[in-house]
Amino acid sequence: MKHIILLFSFVLLTTCGKNNLENENCKFLLDIPVNISINLNLPEYSQLKFSANSIYIPNLGNKGVIVTNIGGNYLAWDAADPNHAQSSCSTLVNSGLTATCGCDDGNEYSLATGQALNDGTLQCALRFYQVDISGSSLRISY
Repeated sequence: MKHIILLFSFVLLTTCGKNNLENENCKFLLDIPVNISINLNLPEYSQLKFSANSIYIPNLGNKGVIVTNIGGNYLAWDAADPNHAQSSCSTLVNSGLTATCGCDDGNEYSLATGQALNDGTLQCALRFYQVDISGSSLRISY
């Protein structure tokens, strides 16, 4: 029984250590608070009334916020590419359910999952923001 507990402890410790190491690679985004309410009835947010659409809201978080409607569920992501240092080109450009980095690397992300769509070498996913729905308003926070 002691051997099983020791083996389990070893596996748990090495797995946790690996996850911490991977998270250390995701160090390019700052922890900037976000707290905004948007009214879906306003013209600048009208695209969000339709599924598979997304909008960009500048001047929030690291490089702005991208809000997406996926079948009536709303998701919000930081618009900064989390896989390289912030620069003038690292703002993601949204198009439907994907977002692409403006830099030469062309990193592409799913706005449905936040995961990278590239060849699998990118370790960091998009930063997720909490979205609360109240009538025709969305409250986005971090």
